[in-house]
Amino acid sequence: MNKKYFWFASLLIIFSLVLAACGGQVETPTEEVVEAPPEPTEVVVEEEPEVEEEPELVELVVWADELRAPIINDLGNQFANEYGVSLTIQEMGFGDIRDQLAVAGPAGEGPDILIGAHDWLGQLVSNGLVSPLDFGEKESEFLDAAITAFVYEGQLYGLPYATENIAFFCNKDLVDTAPTTWDEVTALAVDLEAASDGEVTAWIIQTIDPYHHFPLTNSFGGYVFGLTDEGYDPDDVGLDSSGAIAAGEWLQDMVEAGHLSADVDYDVLHTYFTTGKAACIGTGPWALSMIRDSGVNYFISPFPAGDTGAGRPFLGVQGFMVSAFSENQLLAQTVLDEIFATEEFMQAMYDVDPRPSAYLEVRDSTDDADIAAFAAAGATGYPMPAIPAMGSVWEAWGNATSLIITQQLDAADALADAATQVRTLIAE
Repeated sequence: MNKKYFWFASLLIIFSLVLAACGGQVETPTEEVVEAPPEPTEVVVEEEPEVEEEPELVELVVWADELRAPIINDLGNQFANEYGVSLTIQEMGFGDIRDQLAVAGPAGEGPDILIGAHDWLGQLVSNGLVSPLDFGEKESEFLDAAITAFVYEGQLYGLPYATENIAFFCNKDLVDTAPTTWDEVTALAVDLEAASDGEVTAWIIQTIDPYHHFPLTNSFGGYVFGLTDEGYDPDDVGLDSSGAIAAGEWLQDMVEAGHLSADVDYDVLHTYFTTGKAACIGTGPWALSMIRDSGVNYFISPFPAGDTGAGRPFLGVQGFMVSAFSENQLLAQTVLDEIFATEEFMQAMYDVDPRPSAYLEVRDSTDDADIAAFAAAGATGYPMPAIPAMGSVWEAWGNATSLIITQQLDAADALADAATQVRTLIAE
């Protein structure tokens, strides 16, 4: 055998044996397990909490007198902030507010809201100083006559809050119950004068004061101006109407019978009553403290009736109006509607200045017998005419009552002259 071949074959066999020996130690390869990468974690960046800014309040300026200003400031601002409003109260004499508005309003320095009397409307509306208002169904929460008082030419211009009127005061030591008719007043005068040798009479009235004569006038059907749905009509003057003349003639009869004195002024009227020389008088709440202090045993009633019904006094109404120059008209009305026209606010206004409330809930719940009596006497009162023509009435009408009581003219002539004067002044 060839030695090369033998050598090669030997090497091949040896190599095969080596491979076989190593083969038992070779591990079967396995798949490598690859771990999944971790889920990404969301990083939350915490933001600093926002500081909520206080909303900027809208300033509304309110003009009020020193008596009512504090309560409007305290209670009004308690709720005003809920509506984004701050009320700034500027004190001013009540009698100055109307004239100051005429100056400051057009200059942009006036109020948004003002307190005032309904009989200012003639001047305020005709000069474009106040804005019309609308309180919808809420108007039914107020005395109807008080709402009517703030109506001028068919538009409402104020939110009423209090009323004022005269009533019939009587001395209980002289008369147990108030006369219910003017004829009963006459009969009472006869009885009292007979029992006192003429020292005491039933009733006296101021000689020149048509305001206090009005309940007598309208109880016989007389009137000053005709009243329509739009308000008082200056073209319908009623001072010489048949009812007004009938009232004047009753007054004339009382004078001629010696039951009424001439030259009675405010002081004489109240002195007669507080000293027991007159059983009854007509006067207002402004005299209440004086009458109380006098110790007279008084009570308050509605006025007696004439041919057409019980006497109805003039009704004065105070309330809130919105300046025509306010830049926040809607907001100002919202304050009146949502804050002022509430029982809580109206009760607070009554508490600081007791007078019959125009708000029915407060008006009907008063525990002051005198205030309740004034409210009853004025429940059907006629709002004082707010039309400019009313300025022509007082002097002419007052002169007529004076001429009747002093017996210088009979009632028909005196009242006819007064009516002519008023018509002439209105026509000018």
